Amino acid sequence: MNYPEKILKDHGFNCTQMQIATLKVLIQADHPVSRGDILDSLEDRSPDKTTVYRILERFCEKGIVHKAYVDKKAWEYELADKCTDRQCHPHFKCTNCGKVTCLFDVHAPLVQGLGEEFIFQRQMTMIEGIGPECSKGFFKTCG
Repeated sequence: MNYPEKILKDHGFNCTQMQIATLKVLIQADHPVSRGDILDSLEDRSPDKTTVYRILERFCEKGIVHKAYVDKKAWEYELADKCTDRQCHPHFKCTNCGKVTCLFDVHAPLVQGLGEEFIFQRQMTMIEGIGPECSKGFFKTCG
């Protein structure tokens, strides 16, 4: 049994071809991906949009995947293996090219001081700025 099938079995799923294929896309991604990106990656399988949406929702319910953030009114998804129930690892979005990078080694403290009227569920941190590829040559050195 390979990795995607093991994850599915460990979480009580049957190993359907579409669930395996959807999970493989998420495993191979090095950044959060949209449902549209997943559908594009599965194009050779002629995926049904609703089926993929339901698979992603079930994966989220079981804690295999989580919704990392919203971009252009659509959720971006990623494996939940590097996050906790209360906090997702931070993400960095380049404001120049739009690339999103997962910051696994950066830790943001949980928010403090919320009033009793707020019910804290989960914290997601998005940092925006100029990313490493775009910053090359961005700052000129003095000589």
